[in-house]
Amino acid sequence: MAKLTGVKIHITGIVQGVGFRPFVYGLAKRLELNGWVRNTSAGVDIEVDGEQDVLDAFVEALRDKAPPLARIDGMSASFQDPNGFRSFDILRSEAVEGDFQPISPDVSICPDCLRELFDPSDRRYRYPFINCTNCGPRFTIIKDIPYDRPKTTMAPFTMCPDCGKEYTDPLDRRFHAQPVACFVCGPKVWLEKRSNNFSRSSRTTKVVTTFLADNAIHETRRLLAEGQILAIKGLGGFHLACDATNPSAVSELRRRKLRVDKPFALMMPDIETIEQHCYVEDAERELLESTARPIVLLRRKPDSPIARECAPGQDTLGVMLPYTPLHYLLFADDPQAPISESQFPPLVMTSGNLSEEPIAIDNDQARERLASLADAFLLHDRDIHIRCDDSVVRIISDQLPLSSTDNRPLITYPLRRSRGYSPFPVKLSWDVPPLLAVGPELKNTFCITNKNYAFLSHHIGDMENYETLQSFEKGIQHFEKLFRVKPEVIAYDSHPNYLATRYAIERAQRENLPTFNIQHHHAHIAACMAEHGLDGTQPVIGLAFDGTGYGDDGAIWGGEVLVADYTGYERAFHLEYFPLPGGDAAIKKPARTALALLWSLGLEWDDRLAPVPAFCAEDRAILRIQLERKINTPQTSSMGRLFDAAAALVGVRQSVNYEAQAAIEFEALTDPDEAGIYPFEWEQDRIRVGSAVEALVTDILAGVPTPTISARFHNGLAQLALGICNTLRIVKNIEQVALSGGVWQNITLLRRTLSLLQQAGFTVYIHHQVPTNDGGLSLGQAAIAANRLRDPKGF
Repeated sequence: MAKLTGVKIHITGIVQGVGFRPFVYGLAKRLELNGWVRNTSAGVDIEVDGEQDVLDAFVEALRDKAPPLARIDGMSASFQDPNGFRSFDILRSEAVEGDFQPISPDVSICPDCLRELFDPSDRRYRYPFINCTNCGPRFTIIKDIPYDRPKTTMAPFTMCPDCGKEYTDPLDRRFHAQPVACFVCGPKVWLEKRSNNFSRSSRTTKVVTTFLADNAIHETRRLLAEGQILAIKGLGGFHLACDATNPSAVSELRRRKLRVDKPFALMMPDIETIEQHCYVEDAERELLESTARPIVLLRRKPDSPIARECAPGQDTLGVMLPYTPLHYLLFADDPQAPISESQFPPLVMTSGNLSEEPIAIDNDQARERLASLADAFLLHDRDIHIRCDDSVVRIISDQLPLSSTDNRPLITYPLRRSRGYSPFPVKLSWDVPPLLAVGPELKNTFCITNKNYAFLSHHIGDMENYETLQSFEKGIQHFEKLFRVKPEVIAYDSHPNYLATRYAIERAQRENLPTFNIQHHHAHIAACMAEHGLDGTQPVIGLAFDGTGYGDDGAIWGGEVLVADYTGYERAFHLEYFPLPGGDAAIKKPARTALALLWSLGLEWDDRLAPVPAFCAEDRAILRIQLERKINTPQTSSMGRLFDAAAALVGVRQSVNYEAQAAIEFEALTDPDEAGIYPFEWEQDRIRVGSAVEALVTDILAGVPTPTISARFHNGLAQLALGICNTLRIVKNIEQVALSGGVWQNITLLRRTLSLLQQAGFTVYIHHQVPTNDGGLSLGQAAIAANRLRDPKGF
């Protein structure tokens, strides 16, 4: 008989709630090994006895054949004398004081559960909450670790004998699937249909009918087909839904939601339907069908019947596939009809909130806050512990060639990182102490660190009201509890009036914690460096282009070229300053920005330029006096505001009702075949825009088509980026460039800049794990703060 030995294994990463223990159990049984496996709050522990070569195969299989949702970040195996085990068992979970482990994001319904959902012989046929260890809610229902049912919002639902049998069978795919349930013992869905017409002044509502189970699904479909608006409780919060092909319904939703032009997200039943409305590349199809199921930005087909009101002024649509059983039931109401044959139209599925408020997550909250928005409510009784908006991503190549016919490497380019991705951590290149970075004002996320993990939060939103601040504070408390973090330092944006900044300073004073004030654009570049695993020993050329960031001189920065590492930065170049008359008023009315830019450059306010007649003569006179006397005219170097001014001058938009609207619509008009440029110049530390703006104005007055002007403007900025980087390569001997900031959401500018820089031999880093906009800023704050703790002398 061969000699037995033992091995003790510890595994860290996303290894709980993903079917890892049953995988280990099945592997041990196949290899005839004895021992045990156990979840702890530090990961997964395993001890087994067996012959050496079999143990080697066991360890190798753990690493190479783990379940698809698992992610192993670390694994240690130490061989020892055998323990004399007689069987292989799954032991009860164990809490380890102070230890933590990553948590799986929520996962879309898997193919097995989807097949059972529409199998009339299955006991969960058409059950809206079907799930298994390979799919279903995770992050939004967990209250604490280890990830066990009593520590989730499924705790009130006692399993029936059938579910209990599956839950305790290690060879069943529902073994320890914490949300496991069925019609007998699990959550239930119902529809509340209300009688009034929901004017904003009317908050009193009366439930006239309640529909249960399948009747609720049928009635929901009927109401949507009639053009009504429904609040639908989902995985991480409520959606507001309507027929996306019904212009009247979409317009009414905009009126009620106070969302004038900002695009709505759409949900379509399958890829075939999406391809009827959008151009879909292979990489985009893969992303749409991924377990994260994000909203993916796709090019719209000109003949699509989707109402133009869904995305006014844009050539893209944000589309996602269903990701919960309930969603699939909405699109496939006929029990006998295959999903692909459902003729139910695409749906608007936008966040269940008034504009800029956090999404509603519980039933009573929805009944109150969404009463003026929805005609009926599709509800369920599984609580959502933490809200989580849908993620938004697009596909981009980060390497040449960029032709759509080439087999080029494609990556996800996140614009909002939330459901399906959060709280998945970014791994840092060094261990850091526990700290909290509170993020910015707009598109807020926060970040906490523990060891070499940076846990970026779900999307919080714009920190402009008390409700969002409450959501922010609750999220921080939840993350600190889950990941066992008691911050030793707090990092915050240097803008003194941000709510997140005030929270950081007040909490630090209350808890006697040190703080780090992090400059906005430095944090942008550090975030890009951190997600690429750069250790900071070599600086990068950072092109930090965005709309607003508080500068060291008190001005509004945003067109910044930094030579940066985690320790600090040099402001090598920046857009020359120009005034913003009225501050925020100019941001909301690009016509003001355009006229201020012309004034600062000594260019005439020609009546043929669209911003000029946007004001009456009296208002123009007041604006000129304001500029001349410098009355509330903060100085800015913002690239975002330069885009606003260009869009206004060419006549695209004189006022906006959501961030970057003018720039987005300006980009959408770009002629892809135009090669001309407007000449941006630089000298000393200034980027001069005068020649480019003068050329743009000349083209406008000469009647040059707007798509040509847009292309020349974008081409000129890409050439500017190349020229400045070439200058700094010579002066600083730097070959690495990082692109970060909200302006780089402009895919036309991004692609053209990438092409030029890579052809010139630069190594270019763009975001692929966290958003390039302010949604990724907290990661950069955390990386800079961690470096200051590691190297206080450098700071």
